[in-house]
Amino acid sequence: MTKQSELSWVAVGRTRIGTHEVKGAKHSPLVLSMWDVSFKATGQKTWIKDDETAWCGGFIGYCFAQENNQVLIEHIPKDFYRAKSWANSGTALKKPAYGCVVVFSRTGGGHVGIVVGKDKHGNIMVLGGNQSDAVNIKPFSTSRVLAYRWCGTQKNPLASRYDLPVLDSNGKVSTNEA
Repeated sequence: MTKQSELSWVAVGRTRIGTHEVKGAKHSPLVLSMWDVSFKATGQKTWIKDDETAWCGGFIGYCFAQENNQVLIEHIPKDFYRAKSWANSGTALKKPAYGCVVVFSRTGGGHVGIVVGKDKHGNIMVLGGNQSDAVNIKPFSTSRVLAYRWCGTQKNPLASRYDLPVLDSNGKVSTNEA
């Protein structure tokens, strides 16, 4: 996507690529700020105070809340910190579109991210938090997808957003985001 056509929530997420957990007793101030922003957007008081709690949902909430656009904020589920809660947000899609929320199954729970492309191996490329304890873009197998959801300012994505850009990838898919 060109900079001019970049979706605001994707642009916000991209600015956080490289953010990672801090091992040990200290915690990443950036991860903690994502929790704070997401809880505030949903009218709740922050109760998560570490970066060890799975934070993929907090990252997605942060991406939507940062734009301070009420339409985007309304898509953030009250229990955004549970990845699978995002499977009921926005509009259901039958296939991935650039910028849509994607919800995955995983052992012990779920995972949530934003579709930003595909690779030549048939995987979708996902911008997400808590992917190897960091914000990054990784390939995911479509066999793990529970839902694709459009949470934009319009009810549905533009038709052109279904034409996913092909991104470089070694084809090694993410298997556990806990």
